[in-house]
Amino acid sequence: MSIDPSAEIHPSAVIEEGAVIGPKCRIGPFSVIGPKVTLGTGVIVKSHVVITGLTEIGDETEVFSFASIGEIPQDLKFEGEETRLIVGKRNSIREGATMNTGTKGGGGVTRVGDDCLFMTGAHVGHDTTVGNHVILANQAALAGHCEIEDNVIIGGLSGIHQWVRIGTGAIIGAVTMVTNDVIPHGLVQGPRGELDGLNLVGLKRRGVSRADISALRAALQMLRQGEGAFQDRAERLAEESDSPYVQEITRFVLGESDRGFLTPS
Repeated sequence: MSIDPSAEIHPSAVIEEGAVIGPKCRIGPFSVIGPKVTLGTGVIVKSHVVITGLTEIGDETEVFSFASIGEIPQDLKFEGEETRLIVGKRNSIREGATMNTGTKGGGGVTRVGDDCLFMTGAHVGHDTTVGNHVILANQAALAGHCEIEDNVIIGGLSGIHQWVRIGTGAIIGAVTMVTNDVIPHGLVQGPRGELDGLNLVGLKRRGVSRADISALRAALQMLRQGEGAFQDRAERLAEESDSPYVQEITRFVLGESDRGFLTPS
């Protein structure tokens, strides 16, 4: 066990032998830190938190009460193999959120980027990869093997099916079930999610130029009504457009997909 002298640990907290607690960490009452956990600099763990498994928590991440981080996967194929959870820096993991380690069959690692917000009851399933600046609203759930790129927002009570990819800057409305891949900057809503346009609010917040937004609108229209199969339209877009945002979409569509795509309605 390695506890930096500057760390503040409540007397009722349990720090198991082998844990590594970095400088300026604060661990609240009745929290449990497992023997294979590493906490970076300035990590704050509120009361009644469980962090276990082979888990790394990056600098200045804050974990709120009743979160369960690094428990075994919710996968019946899991046979007790040692797998990992890696959480980046400056994340906010709110009350009751859960994150599971990976599985041998899925690559063995669940990975979360930097500067994300996981609201109350949010879930990150095994072998999922979450990018930077991602928001999961209350009770949103990511199943196993999902890939969530940067700057994605997932609304409350929404569920993302296993193996689904969600592209950069996309937004998923509340109470939405997403069963297929979502293109970058897409807007998805409805009980069974449909691609209903672009995440214009997100694009404008990030200062994307009017010209690029117009290019994205034209690209979406071509994907909706152009000739040929969806991938054929994407290939033509890749050749015809020099907008970096359109290129993000074509890269995504022409990449590997286990679930197919939500296509423009």
